[in-house]
Amino acid sequence: MAESVELEAGGRLVRISNPGKVYYPEPGYTKLDVARYYQAVAEAALRGLRDRPTTLQRFVDGVEGDFFYQKRAPKNTPEWLPTARISFPSGRHADEICPGEPAAVLWAANLGSLTFHPWPVRRADTDHPDELRIDLDPQPGTDFADAVRAAHQLREVLAEHGLRGWPKTSGGRGLHVYVPIRPDWTFAEVRRCAIALGRALEHRMPEQVTTNWWKEERGARVFVDYNQMARDRTIASAYSLRARPQATASTPLHWEELDEVAPLDFTLRTVPARLAEVGDPNASMAEHAFGLESVLELADRQEHEHGLGELPYPPDHPKAPGEPPRVQPSRAKKE
Repeated sequence: MAESVELEAGGRLVRISNPGKVYYPEPGYTKLDVARYYQAVAEAALRGLRDRPTTLQRFVDGVEGDFFYQKRAPKNTPEWLPTARISFPSGRHADEICPGEPAAVLWAANLGSLTFHPWPVRRADTDHPDELRIDLDPQPGTDFADAVRAAHQLREVLAEHGLRGWPKTSGGRGLHVYVPIRPDWTFAEVRRCAIALGRALEHRMPEQVTTNWWKEERGARVFVDYNQMARDRTIASAYSLRARPQATASTPLHWEELDEVAPLDFTLRTVPARLAEVGDPNASMAEHAFGLESVLELADRQEHEHGLGELPYPPDHPKAPGEPPRVQPSRAKKE
């Protein structure tokens, strides 16, 4: 195969080097296969990436090699690809790429980027999320079907607060549900809403759902990973490929499809055809921006009436007011 090929995206030609390099050994998919996949889904993928500071998860030697997260824009970032300055919990800053056109997706794919991790903010305001993201993460002893059952209940919880969610597969065993919101609240406030909704779901399904941060306390339940809404925590974007042997992709779904599908239905080979046939279930998300007033009131009631306050942040975050000790419960007992 040639040392490089050029693919067209949005009127730009993007050079793909080493196109024959194998990225997914089990099915034999190459770097060119990955690039052509992103060429096919670029417009839909941009709905989740456009103007968002984005971390690239790069697998320059394929899924069986080492990988790293590229937070800062690479030195060879083209002039036509904008960036935005974001701040980390440590107070440090970085300029991240903000894809705005299809060529940006292919350009990143040429760097070995399989998975895109956009922040839930836009480059014009990087301190106020415009998406509430809920990550339903099946723990050992549970599977995708358990996440689906939790998602259906979550849909009802959201509706009770005047919210609508858009579900997608994680590319693994889990599900993500995105709620477009007005950018009127801080990361801490939106994270508090994720906790409140998770607790409401846990109350309905105590044997199936948990918000426990410590793995030893989760059991065989679906974990609502509320810390995905903490600053500098991101989720694989819609149509991102994952580092799974079968080249699965995080794929938007209609609610009516949830009970009929499995994660392995959505791969590098199948998703472009699905997109061409049924369109993008996320296409209407941009038409909505919900308020969180009702969920914040729920959080207040949970705290004042039931004593349910703050939950642990990730270890790299500063200690938050009212946060419980960041000590594994079994270790705390021993000490």
